[in-house]
Amino acid sequence: MTIYEILKKYWNYDSFRPLQEDIIQSVLEKKDSLALMPTGGGKSICFQVPAMLQSGICIVVSPLIALMKDQVENLKARGINAVSIVSGMSKREIDILLDNCIYGKIKFLYLSPERLLSPIVKERIRHMNVNLIAVDEAHCISQWGYDFRPPYLRITELRELHPLVPILALTATATVRVIEDIQNKLAFRSPNVFSKSFKRNNLSYVVSHEENKIRKLLSVAKNIEGTGIVYVRNRRQTQEISKILNSAGIESDYYHAGLETPERSMKQQAWMKNQKRVIVATNAFGMGIDKPDVRFVVHMDIPESMEAYYQEAGRAGRDDKKSYAVMLYHVSDRDLLEKRLELSFPTVQEIRNVYQCLGNYYQIAHGSGEGLVLEFDIGDFCSRFKLDAIKTINALKYLEHDEYVTVSESVYLPSRVQIIVPPEDLYRFQIQNAFYDSFIKTLLRSYGGMFDIFTSIQEYDVAKRVGKTRQEVTDILNKLQDYKLISYLPQTDKPQLQFIKARAVTDNMYLDVKYMNERKVIMEEHIRSILHYAETKVCRNIMLLQYFNELNATKCGICDVCLEEKRQANSAGLTDRITYELIDVLAGQHLNLEDLISSIQSGNEKERIEVLRNLMDAGKVKTDSDKYYL
Repeated sequence: MTIYEILKKYWNYDSFRPLQEDIIQSVLEKKDSLALMPTGGGKSICFQVPAMLQSGICIVVSPLIALMKDQVENLKARGINAVSIVSGMSKREIDILLDNCIYGKIKFLYLSPERLLSPIVKERIRHMNVNLIAVDEAHCISQWGYDFRPPYLRITELRELHPLVPILALTATATVRVIEDIQNKLAFRSPNVFSKSFKRNNLSYVVSHEENKIRKLLSVAKNIEGTGIVYVRNRRQTQEISKILNSAGIESDYYHAGLETPERSMKQQAWMKNQKRVIVATNAFGMGIDKPDVRFVVHMDIPESMEAYYQEAGRAGRDDKKSYAVMLYHVSDRDLLEKRLELSFPTVQEIRNVYQCLGNYYQIAHGSGEGLVLEFDIGDFCSRFKLDAIKTINALKYLEHDEYVTVSESVYLPSRVQIIVPPEDLYRFQIQNAFYDSFIKTLLRSYGGMFDIFTSIQEYDVAKRVGKTRQEVTDILNKLQDYKLISYLPQTDKPQLQFIKARAVTDNMYLDVKYMNERKVIMEEHIRSILHYAETKVCRNIMLLQYFNELNATKCGICDVCLEEKRQANSAGLTDRITYELIDVLAGQHLNLEDLISSIQSGNEKERIEVLRNLMDAGKVKTDSDKYYL
């Protein structure tokens, strides 16, 4: 098959988007490649098509568990075998999945960079027939990037396991320094970058300096038709602003990472299907969401970097129709960013204290706990030890960098069951235990494949079929597990924390202070850049493109700065036209105000009277209280 036939067969597209075909050909020529494509540019096609053309499996590294799960489901819906390894899975589950990747017909294995810390995962990958390594959100590997994640540095270990396999790195945003760093960190054999312009011709960037941001938000939502996203800084604001919008008759909902996964999914789907017009969210919303008809994105608070702003604003107008990216700015935002900078860099003692509290929280003795994976409720943790949440999150990042712990995002995993005895043993048990017989029969009839793999089940569904309560079903499943007939994994929706090393004595911990200082300098640069963007009256398009090293950018003509320049130019020209007409009309005659104003064609009545006043102040037009003359 050709790449075009694969595109048509699995995605039903007749042609590739710009750059996609070039990137795919580069991958097929076994070249390491870096693809810079704006949000919604079709990055996943660039590794999925060449992987389908070749024998073997494609390994996809991504930091976003929700996005991994979506892509796996999308591939399965197209008849393509794909799996993901995410936090919350049991060792046995992971073992079976990895076996299927080696011996089965799996085409895509999605995993987080944290998983590369596991010796078992690395060893099994060594035995896989890998045809491509795809690194999504590749800017996360660069300490100069806005979202650096230390576990990404482990990706080069895949290259050591499969030195001849090409790497395709993909990102929507990267500066020149980050582009070079990505290629160095991933040990590219030679530089090879495919870059699409960051210019968005249909997107009008606006920075509005506002005392009353809510009033401006309501104005935007009422005057721009279509769906929108409103980004706010914290979870509390999502609910408050959604309530205000609803009170004003604008259908909205709120979204943040603290909601249970099923509820998040429900809210997201309602917005995707236009049942809700506006979603008010923290920056947890949007990654991997492809809704082409978003007409406006409003930032109630200034983001922490140009990269973050470009990516979030870029969720508007993916259908190439006129859309707006509006940043609401107030001078107090500068103070808030500086405060956030301070909270992002806890002291060495504060980091050690967080680590000490983790050990106490889980009651792990010094020298033990290596490899332990535990559910982690950061709200409960901070509350119990009276810790600042933002400082704690940042302390965990430094503990992650120095490989003491890793923390993964929350992920919803449904309940799963696998039968771990041969069919004849299970049948024998059913004969000897009539109480469990009908329950097991119902389970086997309702869900296939339980003898081979972990199978997702719904306890409520089973309860309805067997005429019991959900709790009774859970009790029976636990009892069958006690009999060592099944392995039962209840659903989970919690972030996971893993102790990479055995718990260290706090005073003996090594913390990379030099790295912390470097991160602070980088964050200060990011804040300076976004403040410059918000406070400077230069074409927004030019500022954004120059930040991403497109130095020959021209004025867009549709941002707030360009439109204001046009208004001023038009205003100056209008004044000249009214002045010329007014003097021409008064040449040789005296007219009363009504006749004079109605004789002029240019401008409106207010503008004509304004010009007349200015001419009188300058002594060029005179009046005798009734009529006007030169």
